[in-house]
This record gives sequence, C-alpha cells and structure tokens, in this order.
Amino acid sequence: MTEMRYDEPVPVRVAADARHARVEVNGRDVTRDVRGYQLMQEAGQAPQLLVQLAPWAGVEWEGVARVVVGSPPDPGPAAAAFLAAIDGRELEKATLARHDLLDGQPHEFSRAMLAVLIEMVRGDWAGWEPADAVTPEPAPERAP
Repeated sequence: MTEMRYDEPVPVRVAADARHARVEVNGRDVTRDVRGYQLMQEAGQAPQLLVQLAPWAGVEWEGVARVVVGSPPDPGPAAAAFLAAIDGRELEKATLARHDLLDGQPHEFSRAMLAVLIEMVRGDWAGWEPADAVTPEPAPERAP
C-alpha cells in the first residue's frame, strides 16, 4: 500500500457480508491490507472509519488522524472480577437445571458449567429455568 494523504474527510465505501468485506478509501481499494475495520458515528458528527491494517500492510500516512497508543487490554482482571461475583450455589443450580447440556459424556458437569458461564458473560442468561421447573407456592401470611 502506498502513501495516503487526507487532511479532510474523504469518501469511503464498505461493502460487506457475514464473511467478507471490500473497503475503499477515496476510490482506492485497500481490502488486501485491511485486517478489520470499525465504522462509527455519533449524532451530529461526521462518521469515522477506523481501519486496522494487516501485519503485511506497509503504509505511510500523512494527515489528520486520532492516534491511540497502547496494547490490547488484558482480559484477566475482568474475568477474575466476573468469576468472583458468581454465586457458586446459583451456578451449580443453574447448571444442574440445564438438562440440554448434560449429555452423559465424561466431564459433562464441567462442560455444562462452562457453557452456563459463557451464556452469563454474553448476557444470554437471565435466570434460565427449564419448562418443567416447579414454581414454589408463596408462604401463607401470618396473623399479627
């Protein structure tokens, strides 16, 4: 990829499906040099295209850009905080209630527990209960 110089907004075109994307910047196809991209826009602001270059992309850039310096965040502390917040009893109860995950194969409980944790992380888990779950009756009211 050769030098690209843009001091003002330029036309971009992204044509994508679930597996592939074609990225053009100012009429120039840069797809081969792109590892990923993010298209963002805030209300009242011009859209921004963040292009993540592939390791083999030799590019020179001169112009106005927002620069972010750093390395990807370490997921360890966030994972540790998430796991520390899990109630072991609730996790075990939720896992045992998931008959669809218990297949009788070796290590089924561990695999089922990991699947439940993954659902929790993704936000797909909302206190899942099986269709045949027994709903407890409310306790009778006591006289004062």
